[in-house]
Amino acid sequence: MEALTPQERLVAVLHDHALVIGEVTLTSGAIAQYYVDAKRAILRPEGFAALAELVAERATARGATAVGGLTMGADPIACAALAGGAPVKAFFVRKEAKSHGLQRRIEGPPLEEGDRCLIVEDVVTSGGSTIAAIEAVQEAGLEVCGVVAVLDRLAGGREAISAAAGGAPYDALTTIDDVYPDRPDRA
Repeated sequence: MEALTPQERLVAVLHDHALVIGEVTLTSGAIAQYYVDAKRAILRPEGFAALAELVAERATARGATAVGGLTMGADPIACAALAGGAPVKAFFVRKEAKSHGLQRRIEGPPLEEGDRCLIVEDVVTSGGSTIAAIEAVQEAGLEVCGVVAVLDRLAGGREAISAAAGGAPYDALTTIDDVYPDRPDRA
C-alpha cells in the first residue's frame, strides 16, 4: 500500500477530528451548517507532523524569513513551520498592542526591515482575521511574501486576502471540498 502524502494525511485528520456537523455562527457572523475546528486536528501528532512538512515547504519556497499571523489561528501553524525545519522566525499578531510590558502588537523575535513574512491562518472564510494580520505586518513596514491557510471554506476569503496581500501568493493546504465533499451546500 502506498504511503499517504502530507496533504492527504492533513485532509484525513481534518475530516476525522475537526469537521463538526451542525449549525454554528462563524466569526463573520454568518450561520453555517458545519464547522471546521482545525486546531482539533493540527494539535494532534499526525496533524501537526503533516502540517509541519507542508508549511515548512511553503515557507522555504516563498523565501520567508518569518511565519505568523493573528494569534490563536496562526500560533500552531507558525510553530509547525519551525518544527518542519523552515529557517524562519515565528511571530504572533495580537488584535491590539498590549498596554503593558513592551506594548507590542507583533510578538516573538523582533522582526526587522527586510524580513519576508508568510502569513498563516487555520481556517479562512471571509478572510477578516488573515487581512488583520496582513495589515499589522504591512503597518510595521514588513513585506508579505505569501499567505497559507490550513483550510479554505471557499466563501470568498481567497479573493479578499489576495487583494489585501498586494499580489502575494495565497495557498490553501486543503479546502472544504477536500474535507467535506458531500456537504449539502456544495455548489
